[in-house]
Amino acid sequence: MPTPRITGLPAEGRSLIEKASGPITGTGTVHAGLNSTIAATVRTDTDALFVKGLPLSHPRVWTQQREADIAPYVRGVAPELRWHVEADGWSLLAFQYVEGGHAGFTPGSSDLSAVSAAVAQLAELRAPGVELKEMPHRLRGYVDDLADLKWFEGDSLLHTEWNPHNVLVTEAGALFVDRGWASTGAAWIDPALWLRWLMAYGPHRAAGRRRGRGASGVETRPARRARRLRPHSTALVGLHRGTTP
Repeated sequence: MPTPRITGLPAEGRSLIEKASGPITGTGTVHAGLNSTIAATVRTDTDALFVKGLPLSHPRVWTQQREADIAPYVRGVAPELRWHVEADGWSLLAFQYVEGGHAGFTPGSSDLSAVSAAVAQLAELRAPGVELKEMPHRLRGYVDDLADLKWFEGDSLLHTEWNPHNVLVTEAGALFVDRGWASTGAAWIDPALWLRWLMAYGPHRAAGRRRGRGASGVETRPARRARRLRPHSTALVGLHRGTTP
């Protein structure tokens, strides 16, 4: 269920931001996204930030800590985390503000090559030594035979949330945001989830096959693996349609 978004910064949030980054000179509300109560651009004399936040009482406030925990391990494929603070009833994350737009997943989009290159980078990331969900656990409700969960095992650091609002395309390439559902698992899972989003946006038949062969970087055979996994594809369909615990 989407988290209701507030416009403007509450007084407590504004105070926390100024303690961490100095006096605020300008703000703007970000309307895209579903998971944050606060989503705002913030400018100070020395920095431009994207700030996202949840009340400490929110049932998914743990996703804020997860994003903070993995931030050091995703440099180069995600905006830099400036700081994370939890106080006065709020959990706030402040990221480097990145000028760019949400990725287009429609057939023929000029963003697809940049996203494909970023997917290859993403597939090279190994799971860090922080607590993360494991894909076999997240997908346990979508297989008929629990033995099939072995297909999702692995030590790759996965994004798993492939809504196009979570992919920013900049002049330098594509970056991934909103990593609260980052998990560990097989390297082919993120490319496969992206391909499901591509199919949802249109008939990418030829392009999808090409990217399926080369998008995963470490594993260059996700398309062949996907064919072998057809009996278990219900699991990824379930993940595509809604976040699993």
